[in-house]
Amino acid sequence: MRSIDVHSHLMPQSFWKVVNGGGEWHGIKTEAGTPGFTVTGGRRDPITSPKLRFTPEQRLQDMDAQKVDVQVVSVALPLVGYHLPPAQGLALAQEVNDEIAGMTRRWPQRFAGLATLPMQDMNLAVKELERAVQTLGLKGAELDTVVNGKNWDEPEFLPLFKAAEQMGALLFYHPQPNNNFVSRFINRYALGNSLGVIVEDTLVTAALIFGGVLDKCPDLKVCIAHGGGPACYGMGRLDRGWQVRPEARVNILHPPSTYQRRLYYDCITMSEPALRFLIDTVGADRVVLGSDWPYVGWDPSPVAWVQSLESLTQAEKDAILWQNLERLLGL
Repeated sequence: MRSIDVHSHLMPQSFWKVVNGGGEWHGIKTEAGTPGFTVTGGRRDPITSPKLRFTPEQRLQDMDAQKVDVQVVSVALPLVGYHLPPAQGLALAQEVNDEIAGMTRRWPQRFAGLATLPMQDMNLAVKELERAVQTLGLKGAELDTVVNGKNWDEPEFLPLFKAAEQMGALLFYHPQPNNNFVSRFINRYALGNSLGVIVEDTLVTAALIFGGVLDKCPDLKVCIAHGGGPACYGMGRLDRGWQVRPEARVNILHPPSTYQRRLYYDCITMSEPALRFLIDTVGADRVVLGSDWPYVGWDPSPVAWVQSLESLTQAEKDAILWQNLERLLGL
């Protein structure tokens, strides 16, 4: 049996080399402390795991301990540079993407990669996606759920969707754990992470559906982190809104629930009943393994958690653990 993890993060070695010397990496610096922080555009994000400093060799040892055969690596979200001037954002993205591509070339059986993109400039973003996929061999891109206050139903993002569709590139949506809709209203009890990220997952799912993106790009490959949040649970309300509110029908001809099986979702629900509901709603062929490495501590591992779930058949477990991503990413 194989295991392929779509949701594993990286703080690049190029970043640590600069900040360990006291410098700023594309305008991003660190503050000492326990656990320490990155400081990006005035925002402080905790560095919550020492594994964020791991070299690729240390990462491989940890993957072996977690029984993860392949990680699909993407940058830690506090390090995306959407707020930077376009040229600086492009330089950041290229440096990250080159490092991830280097890992995939050296260990092609253990790593695949997702690019980060300079989303503040659509032309640059499309060109960097093309370079990342066609030249570097990455499998797509990881994207924040919001771009400088803009949602993904804005028409300006359509060229990126068209380019990703044409290349067969996966777009993996992941929110900011400490800078999201919930954390701006109640920044206590760690709700920005435990609740805020899944609210953002739901909002980006709704934006992609109601914005007509999946009609305009019928072959687009999209995966939403954290099981898509409660979007699946709330789909009945979204369908009802589409039925009775004309503004909900301006871009789509069919109920929202008809589009939800067009998306993929990682399995990080932290609850067997929730994962079972997701599978029953969208199908086991649309759910993939995610770990959120290294931010989530699994005991003993994400693979073992999926294997332990009594309500899943072995065929469903195999689909989630490796078969779906092997097919989706051509691994």
